[in-house]
Amino acid sequence: MLSSLLVANRGEIARRIIRTARHLQIRTIAVYSEADATLPFVSEADEAVLIGPANPAQSYRNTEAILAAAKSTGAEAIHPGYGFLSENAAFAATIQEHGLIWVGPGADAIDAMGDKINARNLMAAAGVPVAPGTTDPATTVEAAIEAAAAIGFPVMVKAAAGGGGMGMSVANDEAGLRTEFDKVRGFAERMFGDGSVLIERYFPRVRHIEVQILGLADGRVIALGERECSVQRRNQKLVEETPSPALTPQQRADLLAAAVRAGEAVGYRNAGTVECLFDPTSGQFFFLEMNTRLQVEHPVTEAVFGVDLVEEQLRIASGLAPTFDPDTLTVTGHAIEVRVNAEDPKRFMPGPGAITTWVEPTGEGVRVDSGYAAGTTVTPSYDSLMAKLIVHGADRADALAKLRTAVAGFEVVGPKVNLPFFTELLDNAEFISGDYDTAIVGRMR
Repeated sequence: MLSSLLVANRGEIARRIIRTARHLQIRTIAVYSEADATLPFVSEADEAVLIGPANPAQSYRNTEAILAAAKSTGAEAIHPGYGFLSENAAFAATIQEHGLIWVGPGADAIDAMGDKINARNLMAAAGVPVAPGTTDPATTVEAAIEAAAAIGFPVMVKAAAGGGGMGMSVANDEAGLRTEFDKVRGFAERMFGDGSVLIERYFPRVRHIEVQILGLADGRVIALGERECSVQRRNQKLVEETPSPALTPQQRADLLAAAVRAGEAVGYRNAGTVECLFDPTSGQFFFLEMNTRLQVEHPVTEAVFGVDLVEEQLRIASGLAPTFDPDTLTVTGHAIEVRVNAEDPKRFMPGPGAITTWVEPTGEGVRVDSGYAAGTTVTPSYDSLMAKLIVHGADRADALAKLRTAVAGFEVVGPKVNLPFFTELLDNAEFISGDYDTAIVGRMR
C-alpha cells in the first residue's frame, strides 16, 4: 500500500478520500484555494497546501501548483476525486511522468473515452449497444441536418468533448436543430476548447442507468452492480439508487456484461462508470458514455456491496488485490442517495451563502458525506453540492421510509437548500412506484 496521498480536489469528495486514507494509515495532503481555507477537509488532512485563489483555473485545475504541492510534501500518489482534473488525460500522464502514482485509469483510457464519438465507435466495435448516431463529428449544421434525417427526429445534440450532463440539447425538427447546433457548438468551444458535435437519437421516455466497474490490478474488469440515476435537473443527477427498480434479472445481467466488455475494450484499470440509456418500452439499453473516475454517487454501491470503493482504488493503484472475492460478492438490500445542494428547490438555481446551522441526520442505515459545517460558507466559485445523504434499507420500501425521516432531520440554515424538493419527491406516486424516467422532475414542476 502506498504511504502518502495528495487529494487534488475539495469539499465532500476530498473529505471522503481523506477519511479512507487515514483509516489505512496513509499520510494525507490536502490542497485548497483561498475560498476553501476554513472547510473541514483542510483541517482533517495531515498536511494542507494553499495552491491559489478561488478561480479553479488558478487552483484546482492548476497542474503546476498541484505538482509543486506534491513535491514539497513528498506525496507518493495523487487522487483526483471527480470533476476538475479527474478526467484530464494530460494531467494523468504528467503525474506519472513525474514519478507519482495516479489513482485512476491510465491516460490512454481517459483519452479514449473522453471524446463521445470516439467512445461510441470503440464501444460499438466491442459489441456494446449504442444508440443510432453519428460516427464522425458533425462539423456543419448541414451535416447535422443530414445525419438527423437518417437517424430520425427528435435528436440529441451533444458536445463530443462534454460530460456531466453539460453541452446537451434536444432538437425536434430541422428548424430546432439549426438553433441548437449553433448553441451547443458555441458552448463546447467555450467550455471544452473543442466544438465537435455528436448527433444521436433522442428517446422521449428513457431511464439513465449506469454500471460501476473496477479494473483490478491483475487485469480483470468486474462490475459491481448498477445505479438508477433518472431523477435529474438540466441533465444532471439529483437522486441515485441501487438496485434499479426498472431491470429484470436478465436485463441486469446483459447490462453488467456489456459494461465489463466496455472496460476490457480500453484495458481499464481502477474505478470507472459505464453510463447507459435504458428504454423501458423496448427493454433495450444503449451506451451513453464512460466516466473514467469515481462517481459522486458511489456510496450507494458501497452500501449494498459492503465495500469501500476508495480503498479499492488505492489498492489497485498500489498493485494489490481487492479486499473481496469478486466471484462471491452479492447485493444486500437497497440504497438511495440524494444530493443536498445549495440551490432553491423549485427552479434549482444556485443560492450560496454562509451556513449558520448545519444538523446532519443520524440513525441505522443513514450516512452523510458532507463538505461543509456550521460556520463555513458556500461560495459561488464551485458546484452547489454541499453533501450527499445516503440511506441503506432491507428493501426499497424500507430505504424510502428511512430517507423520508433523514430528509426531515437534515437542517441547513443560511444558503438556499433543495431539501424540500426531496420531501416532495418522496411523496410522489410515480417515484414511489419505481416506474419513473428522466422527465420526472419536469412533470413535477
